[in-house]
Amino acid sequence: MRTLFFNTLLAAGLLHGEISQPQRTAIDNLTGAKGVYTESEDVYRVAFPRTGVPVSVDGRPLHPFQGVTSWAAFTPDAHTGRLMVMGDLVLFEDELNPVMSVALDNGLEVTALHNHFFFDSPRVMFMHIGGSGTAEQLAGAVGQALRKVAEIRKANAKPASSFGGPEIPPTNTISPAPLDAIFGLTGQVNSGMYKLSIGRPASMHGRTVGNQMGVNTWAAFAGSDGAAVVDGDFAMLESELQPVLKALRRAGINIVAIHNHMTHEEPQYVFLHYWGKGPAQDLARSLKAAMDTQKK
Repeated sequence: MRTLFFNTLLAAGLLHGEISQPQRTAIDNLTGAKGVYTESEDVYRVAFPRTGVPVSVDGRPLHPFQGVTSWAAFTPDAHTGRLMVMGDLVLFEDELNPVMSVALDNGLEVTALHNHFFFDSPRVMFMHIGGSGTAEQLAGAVGQALRKVAEIRKANAKPASSFGGPEIPPTNTISPAPLDAIFGLTGQVNSGMYKLSIGRPASMHGRTVGNQMGVNTWAAFAGSDGAAVVDGDFAMLESELQPVLKALRRAGINIVAIHNHMTHEEPQYVFLHYWGKGPAQDLARSLKAAMDTQKK
């Protein structure tokens, strides 16, 4: 009976471990911020206002208090006895992918990527993170991500306005056969461009939906075989998101959005949009390696 009572309290969130003072100190030291503890929720939260680069929305200066502040919140993980972290990093476009790589390489999960504003200058993106581990592991990873931001801004005070990389020719001359061989599928050809679309099954409102209803992974190539650009979308189960992200970032593919496209679908899919530049076959191999991490 005592075990049943204990489990009931735990499930209800009424029984949890307090974040210790040594854990709070470690979080402060490793992230470089003084956190705030909320006893009623047993959460220790650190915040990092973006003050180095002025941001405006619709022509009006935006104060960090209005949502231009990175944060990370830590609370005990009832399942492991360690901590879990949730957070939101405010990033400029040239910071986003390098910081994402640092986060992933240090054990954090990236769970969403999107904008919060229209007509913002410079463009501001928001990368949501999560993870489970010790205070030192989680706070250390957050600190590494923040230091990467500082490193980028120290090198260039003004956010970049392009991805850089090779110049893409205006005339499209992508050769389809080598890409078909890499993907093991036949793509579509249009005006020298190449596109591949792979459907995934889902059920919505009593009907099966797939490729033509937008539940798909796709890639579109333009430019030349030696200097191409590829953009597209991955349709992923929640369990597939982190492996796909890691594979794409290892290959230097830029992630530009992570979000949902639908509600009430079964199973639930997460969609990831990307942009890459380089030799067409190298890009195709990178995308195929990411596809191979997904469940069959």
